[in-house]
Amino acid sequence: MLQLKHITRILTCSVMLLVFSTSSQAITAMEIMEKVDGRDDGDNMTANVEMILMDKKNNRRVRKMKILNKDKGKDTWKLQFFTSPADVKDTGFLTYDYYEGGRDDDQWLYLPDLRKTKRIASSDKSGAFMGSDFSYADMTKRVLDEWTYKLLKESEVNGHKVWLIEALPVSKEVEDRYGFTKSVVFIRQDLFMGVRAVHWIKEGKRIKYQEMLGIEQIDGIWVSTTSRMKTTKNKVTLHKTVMKWSDIKYNQAIDDEMFTVRRLEKGI
Repeated sequence: MLQLKHITRILTCSVMLLVFSTSSQAITAMEIMEKVDGRDDGDNMTANVEMILMDKKNNRRVRKMKILNKDKGKDTWKLQFFTSPADVKDTGFLTYDYYEGGRDDDQWLYLPDLRKTKRIASSDKSGAFMGSDFSYADMTKRVLDEWTYKLLKESEVNGHKVWLIEALPVSKEVEDRYGFTKSVVFIRQDLFMGVRAVHWIKEGKRIKYQEMLGIEQIDGIWVSTTSRMKTTKNKVTLHKTVMKWSDIKYNQAIDDEMFTVRRLEKGI
C-alpha cells in the first residue's frame, strides 16, 4: 500500500512537471511581447538624466537633462530639457507617443540659439538624437503591431533567464522610420522586461548593441537606471552613449500645459 502511494505521488509530480514544461514551451513570441507591452511602466514620472557621449577614442562629452512623462490614456507625453552644458542648455524635446499604429508619433525639437522649433519628420526619425547613439525613434515606445516576432531560444543575462525574440518591421515605412532591418530583443522572463537588444541598421552595415542595466524597483515600478547603446561596424566600436537616470519619481502632479510647444519654447 505504501509502495502504491509512493508510485502515485511520483506519477502525480511527473504529470505536474510535464504540464508546467508544456505550458512554458507553448508561449508564443507575440504573447511574450504583449506582456512586455502591457507591463506597468509607471505614470506621471519625473527624472534627471546624465547623457555621456563617447567616441571611438573614448573622448567623453557629458550632457544633463530633466525629463517629464505623463500618460494620456494609452498614449504618453514626454518632455525633455537639457540643463547643461552651455552649448545645449534650454534645448527642448517634446514627444506625443501614440499607442495605436497607423498614426505617426509627433515630435518637436526646440533650438534656443535659433529660437526655432523644428518638427521631426517621419523620414528623419532614424537620425541621431542630439549626437547620441539613440535615434529619435528610440525616444518612443515601439508599436506592437508594427513588428512581427519569432521566438529564437532561451538564454541568461546577468543570472536571469531571458527569451531571445527576433523582431522584423512589417513594412518599408516602419523600417525606414526606425532605420533597422531587424532587431533581436532579450526579454527577462520574471519581469517581462527588455534588458538587451541587437539592432541591424539599414544603412552603413552597422550594428547597435543596447543594454539596460541597474534594474531596480522604484515606487513599485521595475526600471532600468542605466541604458547603454553602442554603434559598431565590422566589430569595431564607432561610438557609445550611456544614459544614467537619477531622482526617478512616479505619480507626480504634472500639468497638461507642460506638454505644449509653447511650454517647450519657454524652457523648464
